[in-house]
Amino acid sequence: MARYRYGAYHGGPDPLAEPVDAGAAVDALADRILDGSSVRDALRDLMRRGTDGMRGLDDLRRRLQQRRRELEKSGRLDGLLEQVRDKLDEALDLERSALFPDPSDDARFRESMLDMLPDDTARAVRELAEYDWRSPEARAAYDEIRDMLRRDVLDQQFKDLSQAMQNPMSPEAQRALKDMMADLNAMMDKHRRGEDVSADFEQFMDRHGDFFPDRPESFEQLLDELARRAAAMQRMLDSLTPEQREELAGLMAQAWQDLDLAAEMAALQDNLRALRPDLAWQGRQRMRGEQGLGLPDATEALAELADIDSLESQLAQSYPGATLEDIDEEAVRRALGRQAVDDIERLREIERQLREQGYLTDRMELTPRAIRRIGRTALRRVFAGMEAGPRGDHDVHDTGAAGELTGQTRPWQFGDEQPLDVVRTLGNASRRHLAEGTPGRIRLSPDDFEVRETETRTRAAVALLVDQSFSMVMNDTWRAAKTTALALHALAATAYPLDALQVITFSNLARVVPAEELPDLDAGDIQGTNLHHALLLAGRFLDRHRDAEPVCLVVTDGEPTAHLLPDGQWWFTWPPDRETIALTVAEVDRLTRRGVPISWFRLGDDPRLERFLDAMARRNGGRVFAADGDQLGDYVVTDYVRSRRGRRRTA
Repeated sequence: MARYRYGAYHGGPDPLAEPVDAGAAVDALADRILDGSSVRDALRDLMRRGTDGMRGLDDLRRRLQQRRRELEKSGRLDGLLEQVRDKLDEALDLERSALFPDPSDDARFRESMLDMLPDDTARAVRELAEYDWRSPEARAAYDEIRDMLRRDVLDQQFKDLSQAMQNPMSPEAQRALKDMMADLNAMMDKHRRGEDVSADFEQFMDRHGDFFPDRPESFEQLLDELARRAAAMQRMLDSLTPEQREELAGLMAQAWQDLDLAAEMAALQDNLRALRPDLAWQGRQRMRGEQGLGLPDATEALAELADIDSLESQLAQSYPGATLEDIDEEAVRRALGRQAVDDIERLREIERQLREQGYLTDRMELTPRAIRRIGRTALRRVFAGMEAGPRGDHDVHDTGAAGELTGQTRPWQFGDEQPLDVVRTLGNASRRHLAEGTPGRIRLSPDDFEVRETETRTRAAVALLVDQSFSMVMNDTWRAAKTTALALHALAATAYPLDALQVITFSNLARVVPAEELPDLDAGDIQGTNLHHALLLAGRFLDRHRDAEPVCLVVTDGEPTAHLLPDGQWWFTWPPDRETIALTVAEVDRLTRRGVPISWFRLGDDPRLERFLDAMARRNGGRVFAADGDQLGDYVVTDYVRSRRGRRRTA
């Protein structure tokens, strides 16, 4: 009977994972936008923080920083020097032990030669290359130094290459290695000339693939791996003291010389620098570990640290034109594993779905569909904060003279203009005639008439004036004002599609804000509260909709301090001068004469503003609401709906 084992799937993204919900991503964007972020900042924040069940870029950066700390504590960079010195001391001690019992002059001469060896480890190893060792154990220790150097310099430049080589290396294997290096440099020279090397790479891997256990899939992948290791080696040399650097460079040069590859290695370094100048070929790296690292391990650690430096910049997305496509997936996989690559791909999928499902343009701007959804989110915020009872009841079911049929009828009343239900009217007359038992024709009575009820679809023109001055930021009221504007736009577009809505913001000057700009709307950094200009624009808007019920709503936290000059410029003064107040009051009076009541929503407790708005409400016949930030949306939306309902009842 077959047996099965189950475990985590490691072959890439989870094939059973639920598809990305672009609508949920828009809702997450909405929360950030309504909290004051621009669209670009909100999208960047979504990518940074992630969503429920999906890690964002910030989490990956934290893991990178943890990985950096682990690498920096993994060991010292002078590990190879330490190993060579220890092994050299061991060889010299063994040789002296073998020479000590011998009373001959040759033994004393050999001892003096050993005593005269330079302190520089590389020079000492080089001078001992021709020494005739008396002790077989000492010779074996010295040969181990040379084998270790050859193995480490090969694995430093070509990852795990020594695993494919015999130890000790045979003359045939050494010739094969030299042929590989020659073919590699020839291919890189051809690439430097701008020629296609795809076919050359295939032939190279067919002939020399055994030297590369990781089996690179393309010339570019091979080039990147060799270059990042070569650059890491150079940074490691830069990070050592001058004495250590000289010793290690000497040992490496001796190893390449022993392999008869010094010329090929110099040519390879030149090619790698020329083909990948973008890598960090210089720089110092501090390693705080206690144990010395071998040359391959130190090189790999520094190469990974360089990857982390580059990845941190890519994941921060803080440079101009940054996109998720800039992130190097291979570097992420090396540093954080396959799961981190899947997380990035999920974030990319969110961006793709936002575009494909019609929420985001290629210019990273919200579409009308996304704006409507964000408006609904704003409306839900407003309704969620409303008190229970009449304040939260926004359904309107009054019947009237125009609109859609409800399917119900009722007895006719004087003044009704609804359509007459002929069948029910004649039925009422017939039943009454039979009940009365009177002969002759059936005659209609006023009590027989029934009308067909309709749902009123009265049209309104709504001007929402929102203070955009710097004080709205200082008083922390701008976020609520922006949410209110989006909520009112959503309510008008969904519940009252026949209404005309215009949002007007004002600071030193006023301007009309199109619906597509509402999510990116931000308070200005210029002083001035030009209510005069805002009321002027509102009057022009309402004049264009004279057949609609006028609704004017003003949200502000300061009295007027600026006005519009005849030449289109603006004038600001604090405290407000007489002309600013007079021009503002004149616009209020013009709206009053047109029959436009103004609802004022006062933010803050400025006594000067309170006196001014109370005076304007008495002058205009409107109302003043003292609302804090949390209540603003509630007050504005409720007043809008009640104003429409109240005017219908008096019509």
